[in-house]
Amino acid sequence: MQVDDALLTKLEKLSFLKVSDDKREEIIAQLSEIVSFVDNLSELNTDNVDEKFAMSNNATLLREDIAFCNPEINESILKNAPLSGDHFFIVPKIIE
Repeated sequence: MQVDDALLTKLEKLSFLKVSDDKREEIIAQLSEIVSFVDNLSELNTDNVDEKFAMSNNATLLREDIAFCNPEINESILKNAPLSGDHFFIVPKIIE
């Protein structure tokens, strides 16, 4: 995959980011390096690797999902908020 100015422009639009003109060449070079590194993975021969291969045969340990609320933790978090009320953050309305 070739990373060029057109692709960077498309990525800017998709990510809602703006890359300044003086940084464009640096970003293109970095993205090209990342893509070429990932392309190396396609050279690996995985023909004889089981599709369910995992580093461990042990299943992921699960725990019981128990609801827990510590009011002291809630208060310590909310005291750092610019605005709070009724144990909730108060934020500006963003959808009209």
